[in-house]
Amino acid sequence: MTKNERNALVDFNDPEVPIIKQAELLTINRSSLYYRPVAVSLAELNLRRQIDELYTRNPYYGSRKIARVLKVNRKKVQRLMREMGIQAIYPGPNLSRRNHKQSVYPYLLNNVTVSYPNHVWGIDITYIRLRHGWMYLVAIIDLYSRYIISWELSQTLEIDFVLTALKRALRQGKPDIMNSDQGSHFTSPQYIGLLKKANVQISMDGKNRAIDNIFIERFWRSLKYEEVYLKDYQTPREARIGITEYIRFYNYDRPHQSLDYRIPSELYSTVTEPAA
Repeated sequence: MTKNERNALVDFNDPEVPIIKQAELLTINRSSLYYRPVAVSLAELNLRRQIDELYTRNPYYGSRKIARVLKVNRKKVQRLMREMGIQAIYPGPNLSRRNHKQSVYPYLLNNVTVSYPNHVWGIDITYIRLRHGWMYLVAIIDLYSRYIISWELSQTLEIDFVLTALKRALRQGKPDIMNSDQGSHFTSPQYIGLLKKANVQISMDGKNRAIDNIFIERFWRSLKYEEVYLKDYQTPREARIGITEYIRFYNYDRPHQSLDYRIPSELYSTVTEPAA
């Protein structure tokens, strides 16, 4: 049983589980456990939901097209997309927001056939809606097996949850190549340092992001349509429990047409079993 799965079995509303222990179990900052609904208008929450659903169906849609479809002001859509951490993945210059002082690495997957587990991993972040707010989910996927190696939720886009997920993944295995976009999380010295220390080659998406991100985008779509949109989580705890259950189902029970109807764990476990 993984750490995320063990956490799902803990009743974090139990007064006998101290806040410090809860934070330790969840590997998050203690303040994250004091959840309060985000103070935004119902109209903005509904617009965020519409943007999330439209983008999930059509990840190549930019702010111009989303604004036109939803018949709302483009500048407002641009602001919300920035806050939601999403952008179109159509071919074109990569405009992920990053600190220009941070490192950007070349794209290494041209003419590469991913042919075995832990050959190439991909990492990305997506927006998870709650009934009265939102969270962010980072996940690391093995591109050969589609197995979700590690994931973490956060109520903010601060880098800690990305580093937590990466450290957990590297305790379970090590890819030859890690691929990401050029966003600020993945060009940060902390993230780059962890990969360099593990002797992992670093690859970052170039112009053809629609091709680069296809596997993680398919996972986001499955997760949202088969779990998130159906459950309409009220709290971060509900989201954590639901996503834990869904990822276990996705890894161990859900056949994939692209894998000849095999399940990810069958292919990934040919090399290694995830650490408990």
